[in-house]
Amino acid sequence: MQTDPKPGTLYIVGTPIGNLEDITFRAVRILQNVDLIAAEDTRHTGKLLQHLQVKTPQISYHEHNRSSRIPELLEHLHIGKAIALVSDAGMPGISDPGYELVKACIEVGVKVVPIPGASAAITALSAAGLPTDKFVFEGFLPAKGQQRREHLEALQTESRTLIFYESPHRLRETLQDLAEVWGSDRQIVLARELTKLYEEFWRGSIEEAIAHYQQKEPQGEYTLLVAGQPPSQTLLTEEQLKAELQQLISQGISRSQASRQLAKYTSLNRRQVYQLALSIVMNPE
Repeated sequence: MQTDPKPGTLYIVGTPIGNLEDITFRAVRILQNVDLIAAEDTRHTGKLLQHLQVKTPQISYHEHNRSSRIPELLEHLHIGKAIALVSDAGMPGISDPGYELVKACIEVGVKVVPIPGASAAITALSAAGLPTDKFVFEGFLPAKGQQRREHLEALQTESRTLIFYESPHRLRETLQDLAEVWGSDRQIVLARELTKLYEEFWRGSIEEAIAHYQQKEPQGEYTLLVAGQPPSQTLLTEEQLKAELQQLISQGISRSQASRQLAKYTSLNRRQVYQLALSIVMNPE
């Protein structure tokens, strides 16, 4: 059933993540018939609109102007204009400031209608070969190394498939942090250029991924999918953990290496396990 955009309504319109053919007939119709398109980058969206032969006027809405733009967009909606919100690629509101406009609309009683479209996270998950029955989307990891590692430590015992977005210039650092915090044997899938001509899925362990990208320069935006910790894995209690640490240290393994090795078998993160290792007093031979 086709209906024209309703006055005073915000439409959340999914756009292609690569291949321009990946847009729905409904999305095109909405873009053609709303009064205004709020775009993350009007130049980028302009190319899509030109391809679709859509002449609807645009207004910019992005991370840096959202505070001033939200009241302006609400005013347009209150006087009866229909607005389509689009991001550069995929569904608006996923790792972009679209969420804040949606929240503001709901708070003042403006109707919000989703027009489903492509999503890099779901597209990558569907072809990754990792469990899809349960997964968690984490978006972009923190840019700073210390904050990134702390965030990963908080997710260490997560049993669901984990999905992240990552830029090419931070990919190598992120892979190293994944290996340090979660261990290098976890399975990982790296998806890039999704739906485009050079679409690529790379599959293997984190250790193999590090080796691969030491030889190859990362290019394009990445979607990372990492296997969760097996839910059947037995977690060690603190007393069991201390005993295991003591045994490993007595075999000549450093406290740091022992902590990293055992952190995945406990609800504690690697730093907490290391602090526990430091408290162990080894008996002299």
